Amino acid sequence: MVVKALNRILSTVAVAGFIIIAGNTAKGEKNMSTATATQKHTNRLINESSPYLLQHAHNPVDWYPWSMEAFEKAKKEDKPIFLSIGYSTCHWCHVMERESFENEQIAEIMNGHFVSIKVDREQRPDVDQIYMNAVTAMTGSGGWPLSVFLT
Repeated sequence: MVVKALNRILSTVAVAGFIIIAGNTAKGEKNMSTATATQKHTNRLINESSPYLLQHAHNPVDWYPWSMEAFEKAKKEDKPIFLSIGYSTCHWCHVMERESFENEQIAEIMNGHFVSIKVDREQRPDVDQIYMNAVTAMTGSGGWPLSVFLT
């Protein structure tokens, strides 16, 4: 019974993960090439309106927002997705950024082997709920930052 329930949840997560579409690219769009000269890295999060996502716009990790572009890239390059969900006032989200996502060597591994997607749970509670439900069903607990590998 538990195995069937987990399989149902995982199937729902897999389908939902590829159906839900973020529709935010048109408003407030910035050109990545206009990033300040003092920044070594700029990724696609620079075009987002979320303060949390903008905090990660200059990480060496090549972050994508939740979008069809990210899912199409993962499919085209046959790479799994690393999904990271957090929010701007989350202490441990900032610790993880500082200790992992700002690290050049970690970013090199992530960029080479995954398509990395960053989600602000306050902006996309629908996405957060789906993956938090899946993680808590599989592990018995959950919290933020929430990191999930999707295939």
